[in-house]
Amino acid sequence: MSDKKTRILQATEKLLAVYGFHGISMQMVAKEAGVAAGTIYRYFEDKDDLLHQLHDHILTHVANKITQNVSDEMPLKNRFRTMWLNIWNMANQGDAPLINRGQFENLPRRQGQEQHQLEQKLFAKVNQLFDEGKAGGQFKQLDNEILSVLSLEPSACLARKHVNGVFNVSDDARDAALEACWDAITQH
Repeated sequence: MSDKKTRILQATEKLLAVYGFHGISMQMVAKEAGVAAGTIYRYFEDKDDLLHQLHDHILTHVANKITQNVSDEMPLKNRFRTMWLNIWNMANQGDAPLINRGQFENLPRRQGQEQHQLEQKLFAKVNQLFDEGKAGGQFKQLDNEILSVLSLEPSACLARKHVNGVFNVSDDARDAALEACWDAITQH
């Protein structure tokens, strides 16, 4: 990806986090990215295309962060713990403004098979974790999306509350929450 395109995507994410979808214009994005307004149209058809590509850009970034330092040779619980803590650390470090403010889910995205295939590819290691756990009888027989909501997504939610000062989470409380998330998906 070119430097200008990356700057445009980063500027869009930053502005969306502050002003929301309806509060930004292509001119604002160009100014924030330090490019001419016409330059944006070399990389994006229109604002919708920019937002769709931003969605995919963020999704790729998040998938890479979540699966960082995760290998297939690790025991399931170690893989899960690493993913959970990767999400926690990403949220605590302000690494993704839209995700940290809970706005990512509202970002427009393309519908259809192509989008589904991209998401399956990006989160293959997460799905592999859940599939292996179910096949081995260790995890509950639930759809991977449900397993993710029960086990990994609470990390981001708790981290947001911690970062925003809503709730102070000690290391011991964080580890207890991680164990509770693991417990939520395992067979008993």
